[in-house]
Amino acid sequence: MIHTNAADTTASHGLLHDHASLIVHGPDRPGIVAAVADVLRARGANIVALGQHSDNPAGGAFFQRTVFHLPGLSAALPELEAALHHVVRDELGLTWRLRDLSVPLRVGILASRSTHCLLDLLWRQRRGELPITVPMVVSNHPDVADDVRFFGIPFLHVPSAGAERELPEKEMVGLLAGNVDVVVLARYMRVLSGKFLNDVGVPVINIHHSFLPAFIGAGPYRKARERGVKLIGATAHYVTEDLDEGPIIEQDVVRVSHAESVAELTRRGADVERQVLARAVLWHCQDRVIRDHNRTIVL
Repeated sequence: MIHTNAADTTASHGLLHDHASLIVHGPDRPGIVAAVADVLRARGANIVALGQHSDNPAGGAFFQRTVFHLPGLSAALPELEAALHHVVRDELGLTWRLRDLSVPLRVGILASRSTHCLLDLLWRQRRGELPITVPMVVSNHPDVADDVRFFGIPFLHVPSAGAERELPEKEMVGLLAGNVDVVVLARYMRVLSGKFLNDVGVPVINIHHSFLPAFIGAGPYRKARERGVKLIGATAHYVTEDLDEGPIIEQDVVRVSHAESVAELTRRGADVERQVLARAVLWHCQDRVIRDHNRTIVL
């Protein structure tokens, strides 16, 4: 595996003018790296970061993320896309996507009553640490309205009660579909249906308060303390119809002992949740995450 990201550090948390990311994946074969590089070189592009992975060089799957600089990128995109279509798809039989990194992704956030993940994302966006805009925060409770409006972001209250999902989900789809590029569940405490995931039409990222699937349900830190756990952690993953079984983007843990109270476990767990979710959102918005069935390749 080649994984060089030194050039990304110049603006790794912000927007990159005249830079684009190119994701290529599919069946491995000789010559992929050279062919992609030739397409870019022929149009005056300079590769500034490259990451690649092959899970089996003898007939396995290949994944590559390339970041390049090209003066006048916007004007050059149509010709570049046509060349990539011909070489990468037609000749090499690979899937590809190209994105202008000067354009922030639109992130819609779903929240409930907890604020730690929600406010962390909003602070990072305001400070320029995440290359995103937040068109709206949607919540099934009004509790976080003032916190969200402090950031100048529209807050929308879509109540939900009991097992009823169809009407609130339909309303949320009406708000989100076509207006966001990704949805982030910042401790949104409702299970989303497969119909919602299909109708919203964009990836959905969730943060879970453990290494999945341990301590599912209410009171996870109480359950963790009762079991005498020595590690608590968090998992960020893409949401699928199978509850908490989607492709994992990022995980982390912190060591604890029998001495910590439930309140202390909760506080330390919230810190991990914030960090893991922020990294997952950042990596997704930098096109570092490639989904491969029920796993992810993070380059």
